[in-house]
Amino acid sequence: MNIFVCVKQVPDTETKITPTSDGSFIETASIKWIMNPYDEFAVEQALLVKQANPAANVTVVRVGSTKDTEALRTAMAMGADDAILVEAPDNLDSYSIAKALKGAIGKSGKTPDLILTGKQAIDDDALQVPQILAEMLKLPSVSVIVGFELQGNTAKVKREVEGGALEVYELATPCVLAANKGLNTPRYASLPGIMKAKKKPLTQLSLADVGVSDADRRVKYSGFKLPPEKPPGKKFDATDAAKQREVVAQVVGLLRTEAKVI
Repeated sequence: MNIFVCVKQVPDTETKITPTSDGSFIETASIKWIMNPYDEFAVEQALLVKQANPAANVTVVRVGSTKDTEALRTAMAMGADDAILVEAPDNLDSYSIAKALKGAIGKSGKTPDLILTGKQAIDDDALQVPQILAEMLKLPSVSVIVGFELQGNTAKVKREVEGGALEVYELATPCVLAANKGLNTPRYASLPGIMKAKKKPLTQLSLADVGVSDADRRVKYSGFKLPPEKPPGKKFDATDAAKQREVVAQVVGLLRTEAKVI
């Protein structure tokens, strides 16, 4: 059984983001990179399937720059068997990333029985790659899953929808499933796992190797800038009972005209 997990490397949530001088992307030299948190649930689910099927092989795939392979090493330290890195700029659009992932899976020489991803990346929040990849591979797909059971060649999944309701799907494998928070509890990488990860195979490919060119890019990003700083808060003195009605009127007026919350 061959399980592929698509992961993305994203800036740590505590990292201070700075746009490049030309506004085409963000400065990446000083960023601390981590595995996209939603992808951790996908990796954990793959490892749980492997526990129930010891002969299964878990391969993690990432498209991005080679300067830091933290996400792939973390996944292998958790228990994945090997990894594939497609060297590419970190600001590729969703279509190009999905096509690169498809090409990498094809280059592995292994026929996928299950493909897992996170539902979205916390940096761009695009929520597109799993669905595009599934369409390219002509495979059924369910996103935002919070429950998973594998019964033979059938995956039974629970999908979270608005309002707290759950939808239940049964689909034949191979399929593409995008994990949401609550699907499981990702394990921590142990020290022996970290040491073993250094010796596990990590295959590096170029975009040309997986059949992706600049002509595949559907979206190009520009005009990166930080959001405007919040204006300083306003304080009101309502200790004088005689002025309380006036102060309340001022506050209500500002909430209506400036904050626009009422």
